[in-house]
Amino acid sequence: MRVNAVVAGVGMTPFGKHLDKSLKWLGGQPALDAVKDAGLSLSDIEAAYVGNCAAGTVTGQESIRGQVILSSIGLGKVPIINIENACGSSSTALNQACIMVSAGVYDVVLVVGVEKLYHEDKAVSYAAFAGAVDVEERDKFLADMSAGQSEGSGTKRSMFADFYGVLAREFMQKHGTSIEHFAMVSAKNSFHGSLNPNAQFQNEMTVEEVLAQPVIVDPLTRPMLCPLADGGAAAVIVSERKARQLGISKPVRVVSSVLHSYFDHPPGEKSVTDICIEEAYYEAGLGPDDLDLVELHDSSAVTELITYPHLGLCKDDDIAKTMADGDTRLGGRIPVNTSGGLLRKGHPVGATGVAQLTEITKQLRGECGDRQVQGARVGLAHNGGGTIDEEVAAMNITVVVR
Repeated sequence: MRVNAVVAGVGMTPFGKHLDKSLKWLGGQPALDAVKDAGLSLSDIEAAYVGNCAAGTVTGQESIRGQVILSSIGLGKVPIINIENACGSSSTALNQACIMVSAGVYDVVLVVGVEKLYHEDKAVSYAAFAGAVDVEERDKFLADMSAGQSEGSGTKRSMFADFYGVLAREFMQKHGTSIEHFAMVSAKNSFHGSLNPNAQFQNEMTVEEVLAQPVIVDPLTRPMLCPLADGGAAAVIVSERKARQLGISKPVRVVSSVLHSYFDHPPGEKSVTDICIEEAYYEAGLGPDDLDLVELHDSSAVTELITYPHLGLCKDDDIAKTMADGDTRLGGRIPVNTSGGLLRKGHPVGATGVAQLTEITKQLRGECGDRQVQGARVGLAHNGGGTIDEEVAAMNITVVVR
């Protein structure tokens, strides 16, 4: 749907291992920060959309997650809508908020993404991912993906690591690339993450250091797979009328927010990802050449590379060259994951979508310090979640301009 909504404020916690922090703090603190950043108060909020994926599994909090989190900071009475859509939970919450503001239903909406994934028992953390596939087909999924490496899948590592291993091996065979190209992705994102105070990992790594790390699933080493994380992010979305009242002279606007779901289709036909991207560009009246930066769902190094041609950042045959030439590094032709991406910022699944929006908003405002993309005016966020039949189950594409 074509949208026209303004990002008035954003807030975000540091991402990382926060065993001492509650789900309430992880969601409530960025909400307060976003409201303050917008120059508003909680009494101005007309509705709230809260994205969360795994609290039921990890913390036991089900059903009323948003109400519990937001009541702890004094926000209640207004409609609070809980949204669960795998890794795209808070991007989906953002989509719904933007639609409601664009339709004129609300003038001020709070969007929160929050996740607490770390647990004393890692098996509990990894179990949070086990429902993000068709559970009736899960055993077959694991058998297809494990390729003889099934031991520890879902208990010592996310079962999706096996999926990414298969993708990596197929990608190398199809494109003639090497493990070094995956290491380049991780090294690039480690450089970006080293400049982001909210990133879980802030040490820069060389390609050689990435390759020297333990192999989790052949051929992927640990830095080539996104880590668990706890964290929260929030945004205040307002109408253009409200933005004028607030005196926002150069608004950061969401001009396209596209959400589609998996569907069965013949091999070779457009996937849900392709459809979302095409629709987002059409609705925004922009194309890949207009982008100044991209926040991309790099759940693994290979998924970042796979997504480049989908977004039109390069052609299929040029993926390796694009990486080797540094096109997607800060200072390059089209910087990708200036936040450090999921690989270095971390991936608290329910918070990832709004965290991507937070990075893009700050970039378009010129507030990113050493990782600033000079003159940034257009950003795109790509955020998918879950898997059905080896394809993404829910895909969100958001285009933001200033």
